[in-house]
Amino acid sequence: MFAPCGMNCKVCYKHCFTKKTRRPCPGCLANDETGRPEHCRKCKIKDCVHEKGVSYCFECSQFPCKQIKNLEKSYVQRYNASLIANSLFVKERGLAHFMRDQRNIYTCPMCGGIFSLHDRICTECGNPYPSEDHEPKE
Repeated sequence: MFAPCGMNCKVCYKHCFTKKTRRPCPGCLANDETGRPEHCRKCKIKDCVHEKGVSYCFECSQFPCKQIKNLEKSYVQRYNASLIANSLFVKERGLAHFMRDQRNIYTCPMCGGIFSLHDRICTECGNPYPSEDHEPKE
């Protein structure tokens, strides 16, 4: 559930939304296309890591490439989230540690649901994300 680009798929709006309505998106690295949004199925970054024989962009000698830098700019501006920082964290400290930290950041204190990174709404109770230091930029 960690995308090649550095996105935590567990906090993706598509995974969070479909978790309640039908089978959730299985994440970028799963072979199953069911539930995946079209932009993920057609992702050039996912195709690139596959061609290079790596699982994550940070494993590539060209990281961060132009594609990652463009996506990074969008995520920082729209969601105040750095995919490059996520990737470097995983590279240095491991995926398990990253996912534990992410669970602490994105778990709703009211009900235990998950806040979507993209819309900042709890998947279970609908409450907005409570902290200003992780709010998306307008």
